[in-house]
Amino acid sequence: MNQVSLPQSVRIVEVGPRDGLQNEPRPVSTSDKLALIDKLADAGLRSIEATAFVSPKWVPQMADHADVLRGIHRRPGVTYPVLVPNMKGFEAAVDAGAEEVAVFGAASETFSQKNINCSIAESLDRFRPVLEAAQQRGVRVRGYVSCVAHCPYEGNIAPDAAAGVAQTLFEMGCYEISLGDTTGAATPRQIKAMLERVTRHIPVERLAGHYHDTYGQAIANVFASLEMGVSVFDSSVAGLGGCPYAKGATGNVATEDVVYLLQGLGIDPGIDLQKLIAAGEFICASLGKRTNSKVASARPTQKGDGNQ
Repeated sequence: MNQVSLPQSVRIVEVGPRDGLQNEPRPVSTSDKLALIDKLADAGLRSIEATAFVSPKWVPQMADHADVLRGIHRRPGVTYPVLVPNMKGFEAAVDAGAEEVAVFGAASETFSQKNINCSIAESLDRFRPVLEAAQQRGVRVRGYVSCVAHCPYEGNIAPDAAAGVAQTLFEMGCYEISLGDTTGAATPRQIKAMLERVTRHIPVERLAGHYHDTYGQAIANVFASLEMGVSVFDSSVAGLGGCPYAKGATGNVATEDVVYLLQGLGIDPGIDLQKLIAAGEFICASLGKRTNSKVASARPTQKGDGNQ
């Protein structure tokens, strides 16, 4: 795929309330989760991943999933997708009012076994009835692919492996495929090589980048993806997140930092940076920790436009 000019508009999928909080050791109250979601919407986010309908035994931070989804003060034009691992999770999510769900696979066999206790092929088979039921009920489905460039167990992942899983999820009916650098170890060159393979099978406008910042490469990978035509990115307020099955992996790229980059490139994502920083400070205070956002840590005293 040849490089293209940077997209004129970019959509950010905020994953902080789910991916950002799911591995936190300190419990977060339902009321604080709902307040965070409201603050994110107030900052201008229009796609906010609210929670995950997974087993409380394995992900205790998401045990209040139904209460969170039912308690959201829904706003026109804002979507609140939730993660579901199987039909049981899908049914529970729809009963709680879900209008969009996400399923998650991996490009690494070992990671798939460690993360969801089944092979890649078995995980895809689990998703088929979910996609079929979602289509019948008018529920949109987004697909995640983990370890698209690097695996904590297998090392570097061949681009064709990521492309194969992504293509299968897309052909099943996922409207968008989010490509995750779960370990945060990938470099722009690896991300571009992966995207080149994936875009042979899926239009670039149906792809999203989901990059962790373990090695400080996330913003560089966002920019590399922009150069390849990707215009959707997952990010987490305050850079919260991590993965229990990827030792040493730190959080997602901070939403504040992505917004700052985009504004500096002349791309307006429609997000108020100062309100976003305030949302990050709120949830960090709740967690008793500091933000991982470079922009928020600098604590700008004036409303920046990313060009400073």
